[in-house]
Amino acid sequence: MKNILRTTATVSCALLFATALYAQREERRDENYWQGRLFQRVHEDLEQIQRDTPKLSSDQYRLVETKRDLEDLQKKMENHGYDQPELDRTISAVERVMADNNMSSRNREMLQEDLRRLREFREHHDGYR
Repeated sequence: MKNILRTTATVSCALLFATALYAQREERRDENYWQGRLFQRVHEDLEQIQRDTPKLSSDQYRLVETKRDLEDLQKKMENHGYDQPELDRTISAVERVMADNNMSSRNREMLQEDLRRLREFREHHDGYR
């Protein structure tokens, strides 16, 4: 009986901790979270989704390709070279991940926000750095 109570308490604490971490992550996603770090944030989200994706799968392949597109775009942007076709390619890659990959609803919501931010960037890229 004591072992069951101890196990229940341990599991409850772990769930509480995980919930607090998730809430903290969601709290950080205000405008300050995105400012000046759009590509880094999208990359972090893709890595999170990649960790939750089976290793040898077409889902994994799409994520690797999308991250590569994003890194190429980021390098161009860092060299002050806005490249509309490259941005469109990256947005399309993220859309393919959204459409074709199996993922949790939480990861899907993260990616939807990333897509919204990338599209917003495309429309108003002069306001970003």
